[in-house]
Amino acid sequence: MYQVAVLAYDGVFASALTGIVDLLSLTGVTWNRIQGEPLDRQFSVRIVSRDGNPVRCTPRLRIAVDASIEQVDKVDLVVVPTIGAPIESVLQQQQEVLPWLRQMYAAGADLASNCTGAFLLAEAGLLDGRTATTHWGFSQQFRQRYPEVDLNERELITRADNIFCAGGGTAWRDLSILLVERYCGPDLARELARAFVIDVRNDLQSIYAGLPAHSYHQDEQVHTVQAWIHEHFHESTSLAELAEKVHISPRQLQRRFTSALGEPPLQYLQRVRIEAARKLLERGSSNLAKLSEQVGYQDVSSFSRLFKRHTGLSPSHYRQRFARTGALND
Repeated sequence: MYQVAVLAYDGVFASALTGIVDLLSLTGVTWNRIQGEPLDRQFSVRIVSRDGNPVRCTPRLRIAVDASIEQVDKVDLVVVPTIGAPIESVLQQQQEVLPWLRQMYAAGADLASNCTGAFLLAEAGLLDGRTATTHWGFSQQFRQRYPEVDLNERELITRADNIFCAGGGTAWRDLSILLVERYCGPDLARELARAFVIDVRNDLQSIYAGLPAHSYHQDEQVHTVQAWIHEHFHESTSLAELAEKVHISPRQLQRRFTSALGEPPLQYLQRVRIEAARKLLERGSSNLAKLSEQVGYQDVSSFSRLFKRHTGLSPSHYRQRFARTGALND
């Protein structure tokens, strides 16, 4: 039986913690009960915390644990669920966990994180030089804190050696199915997915991503250009015209914008336009020629290629998948 330690801590997101525990604990159990077959439990799962004391989850659930990290010598797998509380605060409070994570990895354990749980793996230095993913909404914060990590927030799940990272939200379900397949084979993974009615996805996380909600910088001139872009994204513009609005050279704006936001201004403009297009498609817009003009593009084919590059789906497929029920066509 495979030995699993799921790390719990104050501020962990409750459903990510309990969901992973449920799926791994019931591999070879729920399907077998449904089929009237003998139970064949595959994983022994323990919830562990830094000191063995219960933890306060987000939102406000208190969960008992099975052991402290000091009581865990060797396991096959360590899972780090989502950070639901303020990330910086959790990282400060969990510094004592980091050597243990490094110790488990050095002893040969697989490591897996969900969503913002990747911050703890990165804080331990375990993702340096490796590909990883996290929730798309925290990718900018992640990059600024861990520049040595090859972050690819477009991906739903990444693997680097025996370290696995899943993206945002309920990606823990896909991660759990993948881990079951890794240890137990595809048949048991399929049975688990069917028993829990999980539609295993092969999507890019980018189809769910919007623009970051916050800008973690204090460059007022960049803020001014950002504000203009958000208000006038449908208008034709150039780097020189954007720079003129804040009375600096195009080269200065390019450098400062990239330093503040991790991308140049015209690339940022593209993302604002794509986000606007996504919202129109979600409302049911079906006239691509009209839609592309509304977001600043005259060439429908160029817009479609750009949209697919950013989201992983064509505009028509995106509309089919995400248009709200009852939305009116143009």
